[in-house]
Amino acid sequence: MSLSQSPLTKQTVVFKSWAIMLMCLSFFSVSNSQASEFRIAAVGDIMLAGTAEPELKKFGYDYAFAATKHLLEADVVFGNLEAPITDHDEMYIEKKYRFRQSPKHTQQALKNAGFNIVSLANNHTLDYGPTGMEDTQLALDQVGIKYVGAGDNMYQARWPDVVTTSQGVRVAFLAYSLTFPEEFWADEDAPGTAFARYEHIETDIRKAKIIADIVCVSFHWGRESTTKLRPYQSKLGKLAIDAGAAAVIGHHPHILQGVERYKDGIILYSLGNYTFGSFSRRALFSAVAHLYFKEKQLARLELHPIYVSNIDVIFQPQPLSGDVADGVISEIQYLSAQQNTVIENQNGVAVYRFD
Repeated sequence: MSLSQSPLTKQTVVFKSWAIMLMCLSFFSVSNSQASEFRIAAVGDIMLAGTAEPELKKFGYDYAFAATKHLLEADVVFGNLEAPITDHDEMYIEKKYRFRQSPKHTQQALKNAGFNIVSLANNHTLDYGPTGMEDTQLALDQVGIKYVGAGDNMYQARWPDVVTTSQGVRVAFLAYSLTFPEEFWADEDAPGTAFARYEHIETDIRKAKIIADIVCVSFHWGRESTTKLRPYQSKLGKLAIDAGAAAVIGHHPHILQGVERYKDGIILYSLGNYTFGSFSRRALFSAVAHLYFKEKQLARLELHPIYVSNIDVIFQPQPLSGDVADGVISEIQYLSAQQNTVIENQNGVAVYRFD
């Protein structure tokens, strides 16, 4: 799409593109009237660089996923990719923390782990500018991993992508960032991430519902290292579900936040870190979420506790069981109760069932 186009022309192009996609989906769609249960696995922040890089070079990049790979066995596997995949070395703006991941290893390790879609809507995607973002998209394209939440302009950044399950169910993802710097937010003529404007979220979800059976929305939001929600998180999460999303998947705080059942959907306010190249003293425990759908309706949520303190696990998240897992679930129960949501502990797994 040419950057010299007027906003009106761009909107027309986007409308035509939606129409083409709808016609293609109508022609090639697989019958899913008998769709059985399927699962979406979702994790929080992924960054295979920083202080993790020496260990990953030593053991290989698959090492980061080895202990939890069994938790990623699902029809759809989603996470937040918290750094560009690039060799580009010119930073975009002055910034305290800048990350970049190896284009020789990162994308293949993600593919090997089972990821088939990631969010790029975060405060690090443009750490090395539009070139770094474009390199990331190319690297993911090379291994067949889809991505949402960033693009050459705000229209592309807001564009959904769809993963089709083996049962023929189409699952669309959208992703938005509410984190600074503002220079990373795409606009009509500038590349970047999709900023979460209320009117855009509602419109984008309703369009995505036309081309998909299920819509999941990812938000990079909130405050780092705190369980206290910002007021807008609840408002945006509920807005997304009111517009037709089945699940909201949050990240950025780097630690777990609560879960809220809202109508027929679920809001995961923060899944915390997954495998993240830093020695944070706050990011100790996290979870891998399993969202089970039956006949295109959300039927059950499971949160599998994992240990992510890199001082101990050395950048390889470890599944938890026993008393330690129970302790993590107790924290999830406490935080979720504040959102009027009762979570069960079933043999070391946090569970919420939709009745």
